[in-house]
Amino acid sequence: MEVLHSTTTTWHQACTVEDIPADGGACVLIEGRQIAIFNFSRRNEWFATDNQCPHRQQMALSRGIIGSQGEEPKVACPFHKKTFSLRDGSCLNDEHYRIATYPIEIRGGIVYVEV
Repeated sequence: MEVLHSTTTTWHQACTVEDIPADGGACVLIEGRQIAIFNFSRRNEWFATDNQCPHRQQMALSRGIIGSQGEEPKVACPFHKKTFSLRDGSCLNDEHYRIATYPIEIRGGIVYVEV
């Protein structure tokens, strides 16, 4: 695994773009943390969030359904349908929950996540 360092960020090589299904997600392990990576191909955007849904602490968000609420890209937990913004991690249907989001970049077919 390649790790790129700079003065303010650390980027981790997570996977290849082919590892993430179009309009879907998959989970990677970075520094002992489960990170959900989403390829929102309909919008030509990529997102990275915690894989754990804070509602029931289940590691399941990478298997959630992605879509949009207005212009906001979102993921719905596959178990209890809590929906989270893929941009800022806020819960769109319950203000008591939030997930972490991470910067993501695609470089030469490789997905990098800053953790």
